[in-house]
Amino acid sequence: MMSDNIESLVEECQFTAVRSSGSGGQNVNKVASKVTLSFDVNTSEILTETEKQRIFEKLANRINKNGVLQVSSDSERTQWLNKKAVTLKFILLIRQALKTERKRIATKPSFQSVQKRLDDKKRQSEKKRLRSSGFDI
Repeated sequence: MMSDNIESLVEECQFTAVRSSGSGGQNVNKVASKVTLSFDVNTSEILTETEKQRIFEKLANRINKNGVLQVSSDSERTQWLNKKAVTLKFILLIRQALKTERKRIATKPSFQSVQKRLDDKKRQSEKKRLRSSGFDI
């Protein structure tokens, strides 16, 4: 997914501001500085069906039963800064969810590592055999 597509995804989001419980002193009681971003994954026109499916799988704990991804920020004192912060969080989440993981290529252990393991096993078994009753030294 290209970065310009993510910018247009942000345009599909809805922002709501509510009163925050974070820092800000007495100002917290008067100003709605906490920003919540809501993104309806199902109705997105930019995402393909496979991308939507991947988002549902990777971000299942953040998506409600209506298919809406919600991200909020109340770390900053102003609504504008919280909107920037929540947008950045959203972009990072979507990038992470859409990143394809490379398949792991199975490899065999080297001959030397196998030999070392077998030698260690022999040494350990010899040690235990000597400890057992009947072989008092």
